[in-house]
Amino acid sequence: MKKIKQWTVDWWFIGILILAAFLYAWNIWEAGNANDYYTAAITSMIQSWHNFWYGAFDPAGFITVDKPPVALWFMAISAKIFGVHGWSVVLPSILFGIGSVALIYNMIKPRFNIWAARLAALALTQTPIVVADSRTNNMDATLQFFLLLASWCLMKAISNRKPWLVVVSFALIGVSFNIKMLQAFMILPALLLFFWLASNQKLWRRLGTLAIALVAMAITTLAWPIQVDSTATSQRPYVGSSETNSELELAFGYNGTERLLGQTTGTGAAFPGMGTKSKTGSTGTAGTPPTGAKGTAPGGTTARKPTGTPGAGNTGKTPPAGTKMPGTKTGAAGKQPAVTTERGAGTGRKMPANFKKGTFKGGTRGRQGSQRGGAGGAFSIGTVGPLRLLQSDLGPQISWLLPAAIIGFISAFTYYLDRKRKWYQTTIQQNHLLFWLGWLIPVAGFFSIASFFHPYYMIMLAPPIAALFGIGTVTMFKQFKTDLKHWQAWLLPIAIVVTTGLQAWYVSLYYQWQPFLVIAGGLLGLILLFIGRTKAWRKTALGVAIAAIMAAPAFWSLTPTIAGSSAGIPSAGPSLLSSSGNGGLGNGTADSGLLKYVEKHQGNSKYLFATSNASTAAPYIIKSGKAVMAIGGFNGTDPAITLKQFKALVKKGDMKYYLSSGRSGNSKIEAWVTKVGKKVAASQYGGTSSSSTQGFGSRGGMGGGTLYELDASMVK
Repeated sequence: MKKIKQWTVDWWFIGILILAAFLYAWNIWEAGNANDYYTAAITSMIQSWHNFWYGAFDPAGFITVDKPPVALWFMAISAKIFGVHGWSVVLPSILFGIGSVALIYNMIKPRFNIWAARLAALALTQTPIVVADSRTNNMDATLQFFLLLASWCLMKAISNRKPWLVVVSFALIGVSFNIKMLQAFMILPALLLFFWLASNQKLWRRLGTLAIALVAMAITTLAWPIQVDSTATSQRPYVGSSETNSELELAFGYNGTERLLGQTTGTGAAFPGMGTKSKTGSTGTAGTPPTGAKGTAPGGTTARKPTGTPGAGNTGKTPPAGTKMPGTKTGAAGKQPAVTTERGAGTGRKMPANFKKGTFKGGTRGRQGSQRGGAGGAFSIGTVGPLRLLQSDLGPQISWLLPAAIIGFISAFTYYLDRKRKWYQTTIQQNHLLFWLGWLIPVAGFFSIASFFHPYYMIMLAPPIAALFGIGTVTMFKQFKTDLKHWQAWLLPIAIVVTTGLQAWYVSLYYQWQPFLVIAGGLLGLILLFIGRTKAWRKTALGVAIAAIMAAPAFWSLTPTIAGSSAGIPSAGPSLLSSSGNGGLGNGTADSGLLKYVEKHQGNSKYLFATSNASTAAPYIIKSGKAVMAIGGFNGTDPAITLKQFKALVKKGDMKYYLSSGRSGNSKIEAWVTKVGKKVAASQYGGTSSSSTQGFGSRGGMGGGTLYELDASMVK
């Protein structure tokens, strides 16, 4: 008679899921428009199947966003059900974030101690950048979930001997490609290594299964991009942020090689911290909370003490007690690459007027400027090198438990070693450990040398760090209980000391005396562990030690929740507690007077107005639900429309207004409009010509606008 499987409830796990729901969802009603670039696209996508399929930025389907639409599909479905609100477009990210916690628990529990699964789930839940990313409508929380789902399917395929699940696993990687393109392929080495080591199939059958799986991945990867590229350009939107109106070019260019080598397309300037290889560090301009501080970073890089005044969106809140306020001096600034045109040499496009070799006048600097303008934080990624992930720019977002995770891997790998086997024969548990290491090393290696990415991409490292921390903590404790003459017994104390030291340094970037609390907590846990090593209460001592090294990252992860943050460039840290969590990049506002004016006088025109970039257009699309043409896409530099085509729209009556935002863009169209267009006095709509809009691409004070009226008589 088949034994009926009994289900038991793990209340610790339920509590962790509740904690995740709280961190990711609480105060989300303060989200505003979240990242308005993608919220505008969602507003457009729910208006037609055509826009939904292509991920159109505007309701007229003129141009797409800079990513494939899979993640946006979930957000659009939510918006269709609940309406377009900040919380409704973020809801899928919240659910995917919680789902990721559940997945990592269920990936670790079957092969390791249940406490390893609980600790891994808890570590992932309170990783600061995971919380920040799960509270916005960027694609990263969705990508994390699908990558974990693919990994879970592969592990299930091996344990249950179901080859078809291998095919599903790799097919899901193809789906993940259509979330953030080549970033999804970063875990392929881990999947391939695990399948090859763990599969019990014979060689030829194993190769056959792998071949079918790779074919499935190729199909799910390429089906949508090829469909888009094979569709006549007149029947679909222009592919945003591409140079040749191609999804494949977008994948392997802007969202591919440029991420490693540096951005040459889709941007109006080289921003501070972006692509710097200077050993003296990035400039420390405004951005994510970990940007800049007094102290010495790992690897000898100098952390900066930021300067400047708070940027737009400052609410005047009082910083937390004990917070170090930005000073008036800066450390050495890294030299930025010389850039003379918006898309690189040969384009002939001039830089924005207020761009000055690595900084913007009028922008913000330092922690007080975080989330409120200035491009520096968007690219504050530290300096290239093996210790980049530990530096002050990226470390406070992801690396709190990294030392414990690495040492934990050493512990667990030796703990599960079967000395009866040959040196090259691994155990089941070692195969799982090598999977997580195979995820960690390539991703960490890429971000240690890459030139073009945002700090919130660090979510890619969260699952392997959390998994290795959870598994390793359990094995280190077991080894610690043995004779201290064995070197493995010292791994737990070493992990606590190194992790505590790193965390104290991170806390010192923002606070004066609180780092001593971190050190005291670590020392207390360490002392209790040694005293109680052979006592009955040794597990309590371990609990104190774990609580000590998880307290600081727990506080960091709580800051986006307290601040109600849902930013275009998500991050976590004390700066959010002294600023508006939703200001700055990705959170623009529409001029209500201007919007009412163009709606009143639109007539039969297809578009409310045209403007150079998506950041200016987005707030108007969200507020009105009507078509606004961003002629140059995200940053105003896409060659999406020619002057001849634009004139044809004006002559036909489809384009009646143009809003010059003060941003560089299609210089020919801008020059023609300012030459022949009729300037609309700001007094007619109750606004000013210098403060109309400020959105994602405004880069810390590059907004403003002048409205021009156009008609067919102006076309010669």
